[in-house]
Amino acid sequence: MKMKMKRTLPFLAMVIGQIAQVGLTLAGKKAIETGMHNFSYVFYSNFFASLILLPTSFLIHRSPNRPPLTLSVAGGFLVVGILGFMVQVVGYAGLTYASATVATAILNLIPGFTFILAIIFGVERLDHEGVTKWAKIIGTLVSILGAIIVTFYMGPAIITSHLTSIAPQHLLGQSSEFILGGVLMLIDCVLAALFIIAQAVILKRYSAVLILMLAYCSIIAFLSLLASLILEHDLSAFSLQSKIRFLAILYAGCFGAGFQLTIGAWCVKMKGPLFVAMFHPLGIVIAAIMGVIFLGDSLYLGSLLGSGVIVIGFYGVMWGKGKEDRIVEGNMIESSKSPLLQDDIHDDNVMLP
Repeated sequence: MKMKMKRTLPFLAMVIGQIAQVGLTLAGKKAIETGMHNFSYVFYSNFFASLILLPTSFLIHRSPNRPPLTLSVAGGFLVVGILGFMVQVVGYAGLTYASATVATAILNLIPGFTFILAIIFGVERLDHEGVTKWAKIIGTLVSILGAIIVTFYMGPAIITSHLTSIAPQHLLGQSSEFILGGVLMLIDCVLAALFIIAQAVILKRYSAVLILMLAYCSIIAFLSLLASLILEHDLSAFSLQSKIRFLAILYAGCFGAGFQLTIGAWCVKMKGPLFVAMFHPLGIVIAAIMGVIFLGDSLYLGSLLGSGVIVIGFYGVMWGKGKEDRIVEGNMIESSKSPLLQDDIHDDNVMLP
C-alpha cells in the first residue's frame, strides 16, 4: 500500500501543479497587459513566495533533522537561482517577440533537452533492460510529436464555442523580431532543462526541498529587483494600485514558486528530472480541457489528436519509469536479504562436524 502511494503521489502532485501552471500563465499575461514590466513582475511574485516559504521551510525542516548547509550546497543554491532567473526573464522576453503558437511549440522541446542532458550528467539511467530504456526514449519523442501536432495543426472544430474566438497567428513571421523570439524560446528550453537537472543534482546532496525553494525565490527576487532598477527607469511599473496586478502577483507568489515549483522540486527528488519534464506537454492537454470546460473555447480535431498522442507518449515514459523503479526496488530488497542469507550459511557451516 505504501509503495503504491509512493508511486501515485508524485503523479497526482504534478497534475495539480500543471493545472496551477495554466493559471500562472494567465496571471502573468494579465499583469503585463496592465503595463507591468517583466522584471518587476518577477520580483514581486518571487518576493511574495519567499515570504510564504520563510516560516514554512523552517517549520517543516527543523534544526535536528535539517541537513548541513555546506559551501558547495550554497553554491548549488546560487546556480539554481541564477538558472531560474534566466529561465523566467528569457522566457518572458521570448514571448514578447515570438507568437504564442511558436513559443508554445518550442517550449515542448523541454522534455527532449532534459532527457539528453540528464543522461549526459548521469542523473537519468539507461542501463536497465532494453524494454525500459526504449519505452523512455520513444515515449519522450512521441510526446513531443503530439505537442507539435496540437500547436501546428488545428483541423475542423469538434465542439464549437458561441464566444468570439481570436484567430490563431500564422506560423511564419515576416520580421527579424519573430526570428529573435524563436531563438530566445529555444535558449529558454535549454535553460529550463538545465534548471531541472540542477535541482536533481542539488537535492541528492541537500534533501530539504522547501529550503532550496526559499533560496531560489530569494535569489530571483534580488536579481530581478537589481535588474529592474538598472534597466527599467519607470517606477510606475512597481505600482500595485491595479487590482489585476495585485491579484496576479498574489496568485503567482502562492501558486507559482510557493506551490507549483515546490511540487516540481519534490517530484524531481522522488522520481527524477525526466518525470517532471514530461508534464510540460501534458500541460497542453490540461489547458485545452480547462479552456473547453471553463472558458467556452472551441475544441478542434488537431487538439484532440495531438492530446491523444501526448497521452500515449506520456504513458510510455511513465510505464518505463515505473518498471525501472520496480527493478531498483527489487535489487535493493535482494541486496538487503543477501547478508542475512550469508550469515545463515556461515552459521550452518560452523555447526557442521
